[in-house]
Amino acid sequence: MTKQVSGGPLLDNVHRIIADKACTVLSLDIFDTVLWRRVPRPADAFALLASRMRDSGLSPQWVTDATLRRMRIAAEDTARRGRDALGTEVSLFDVWRAMPDGVFGAAPLEKLVEAELLLERELTVVDLDVAEIVKAARKQDIQVVLVSDTYFTDDQLARLLDRPELGPMEGVRIFRSNQHGTAKASGLWEIVLRDLGRSPEQIVHIGDHEVADHEVPGKLGIRTVHYRRLDDDYLDVLKREKEPVQPFGDHAPDLDDRHGDFGLTSLRAKAVHSGVPFTTSALDVAWRYGAGVLGPVLTGFAEWAAWKAHEAGTRRLWCSMREGELLSRLINEAAAARGWDVHAAPVWLSRFVTSLAGLDPHDTAAVHAFVRTGYRLTVRQALSVLELQPGDVPGLATELDTVIDNGDIADRVARALTETPHLCNRLAVTVTAARERMIKSLRDAGALDDEALAAGELTLVDLGWGGTIQRQLARALEIARIDVRPAGLYLATDNRAERVYMAGLRAEGYLAQAGHPAHVAATVTRSPEIVEQCVNALCGSLIGYTEEGAPVLGQTADSPSQNAERRTVQDGVLAFQRMWNRYVAASGGAWPDLARPRAARDRLARILVAALESPTADEAAVFGNWTHEDNFGSSLVTTLLPGDLKPAVPYLSPGDLDDLNMRDSFWPGLLAASDTGLGAMARAVADGAIDAAAFDPSGEKYETRLRYRTADDRWHEPIRRRVRINHNGLSFSRLSFEHHDTVDISLAIPGRPAIVRVDWIEAKVIAGGRQRERVLRWDKPEDFVGLHYADCRYLGGNLMEFDTFYAAVWLPLARRAGVPAVSSGQITIAFAMLPQSMTGMAPRMPVDRKAERSARAARLTDRLREEYRAAGVKGVAAGAGRVARRKLGDTT
Repeated sequence: MTKQVSGGPLLDNVHRIIADKACTVLSLDIFDTVLWRRVPRPADAFALLASRMRDSGLSPQWVTDATLRRMRIAAEDTARRGRDALGTEVSLFDVWRAMPDGVFGAAPLEKLVEAELLLERELTVVDLDVAEIVKAARKQDIQVVLVSDTYFTDDQLARLLDRPELGPMEGVRIFRSNQHGTAKASGLWEIVLRDLGRSPEQIVHIGDHEVADHEVPGKLGIRTVHYRRLDDDYLDVLKREKEPVQPFGDHAPDLDDRHGDFGLTSLRAKAVHSGVPFTTSALDVAWRYGAGVLGPVLTGFAEWAAWKAHEAGTRRLWCSMREGELLSRLINEAAAARGWDVHAAPVWLSRFVTSLAGLDPHDTAAVHAFVRTGYRLTVRQALSVLELQPGDVPGLATELDTVIDNGDIADRVARALTETPHLCNRLAVTVTAARERMIKSLRDAGALDDEALAAGELTLVDLGWGGTIQRQLARALEIARIDVRPAGLYLATDNRAERVYMAGLRAEGYLAQAGHPAHVAATVTRSPEIVEQCVNALCGSLIGYTEEGAPVLGQTADSPSQNAERRTVQDGVLAFQRMWNRYVAASGGAWPDLARPRAARDRLARILVAALESPTADEAAVFGNWTHEDNFGSSLVTTLLPGDLKPAVPYLSPGDLDDLNMRDSFWPGLLAASDTGLGAMARAVADGAIDAAAFDPSGEKYETRLRYRTADDRWHEPIRRRVRINHNGLSFSRLSFEHHDTVDISLAIPGRPAIVRVDWIEAKVIAGGRQRERVLRWDKPEDFVGLHYADCRYLGGNLMEFDTFYAAVWLPLARRAGVPAVSSGQITIAFAMLPQSMTGMAPRMPVDRKAERSARAARLTDRLREEYRAAGVKGVAAGAGRVARRKLGDTT
């Protein structure tokens, strides 16, 4: 017996057996082997039957799709149980006789059976891989037989099997369970062996059922191939997509009235199994992600883009790099399969080069926005991006290595670059040169040739999100007085695309447009990095052009293993599209498309959203180590699963995942997948099975509050983050601030009266304008002893008691970092809390007096150190005088 691991190699083995004439009989199961249906499960076909019967008058309007499906399942069960000594094998006529009287009016039984048979003929598809084996067997004069558990008669099967892909079926023997009164698992195989007069070893059987097609014939000595359609890993993927997998379970979602699931469930399974065995499990995960997740989504997107161009009479599409290499190939394959005169080509464009090319050098606000677009650029890097030398801008000479991490420094840079006509002109020269090099590159590619100029439109294809490239390119072309309006075809766009529409530009989205449907748009654009990484070419991003218009690429930090995995994902994507287009070609134009039907887009959106919301543990292990480059003049590289959040996972709740911003975690689903409890809760919330608020503490909502004090001794308005208590009884809070001269921060950790155990506080700060951030940590009793407590008390160890909602502990960030001030920071708190009465009347925890004295001494020492640093011995004496006067009651 041979059990399927991957379909391709096993069928290759059968081809070899046939070529060597190492068998005399090729036996095949019919359904889900020779033929498969364009529905997720066989019983889902009954739902599609309902609309046809209503349209033809055979069924009343009140019999919905789900209703007829349940009735048809129940009728077959009733028919099988009602035959007593005749056994459980039935015909289709028996099934429809078991339907209740009166529901279908006076429709004759034959007409009802015929309606189901017509639907089966419409939905069933010949498995092209199995068809090739049938042809090979006939060429070698090997007998072909079909063995099936079925309620269809010989005549009905003849109609279903009359397909050009299978050739003439007159000489093919069919062994049917309802013909012989027994199923494959209970005696049909003995009948097959007896009637054929062959020894078991002479027969090779291919079928999908674990028992009937694999175990039972195998025990008789028949050589079997378990042509398994859905393996356990793929079933897990279907479950996360909320696709019912039990044969007679809930009604399947997103079924098209005419085309069912468009064949996606079966073709995804075939594509996943078509890969060769991989040398590492990581490559296997990458292949499955490409063939089973991104493959169908990008195949649909490419077909839609090609169809849009075909309908509009647009012959050429331009796919911006780095995505353009793969997207253009997919679009060209889609257009060729459908016979559309559409050609796509990559074109070198990026968010960075179009933003520079469309920059107004005289607009201080625009320059400010430009320099803040890059993540933590230094002033020196910003000048380099703008092709300026440090000596060109004397006003910034002392701040070259200062990080542009807050509005104040960005304002100073923008004003310095635009305050004189000379610098504005220098900036204008840079921007003009960048724009001209970009336009030359577009002309050389053919995107701005006579045909484009005559049409007045250039259609871009990109993954999308906010349409920045399209909008900035339109501005650059307008400045250059080139009368071409860029249009955009995108996988999805979010609310940021409003700026594109308000500029009068056409931008269409396949799965989501302008943030609708909201859940699809929010999920895809919240965690886009994995899709971008999987689609991008294996090269650095575009950071400029040479004088000749050739692309200048940034360095890439991808490891060899990441590149191998990305390449494998793309191979899986292409494998799915090849399989899809193979069936498009074989159908003679009858195969459904994924471009127009709403059900197709809804199904594909569900596939992608589920993959982003609920990655498997294997996917998290592989993709979590992938790196992401900022590539907007910055050299920063981060992993998709940030290392600094791994220790925080036990403290997180589903709501905390939602609160994380993009820079905190590019893919919150990966964090959830790394913890069993958190993952289960996140999936329940994503599935709509439970509200995220169910994991919050009962009662009034409360928040961690962060306030920061600047060098002018002013406390700024609080930054807030919701406090939750997760399944481990733990809490997490992360807050960020930016101000160029921050000295201290105060943290009202629980935001209410509570006893708090602080496991650790971590502050990542940019100190003194340095590019490298400083990590400050408080996690030991000696770290907490010397802190200032306002309306709260230090209880010893890592325990604190907060008396009011505004009670706070102060952290001296600047002093701890050894600098006068910090310019920005990210504060992470991992803690556990026991809420106390809001009335303040609850008994107080006993104070560790030794700890209290230590805390008082530590604060006094810190104060003396500050006064000595500020004013020497005189400062210490002045401080001692103030203390003495307070003791004597003199507050003047």
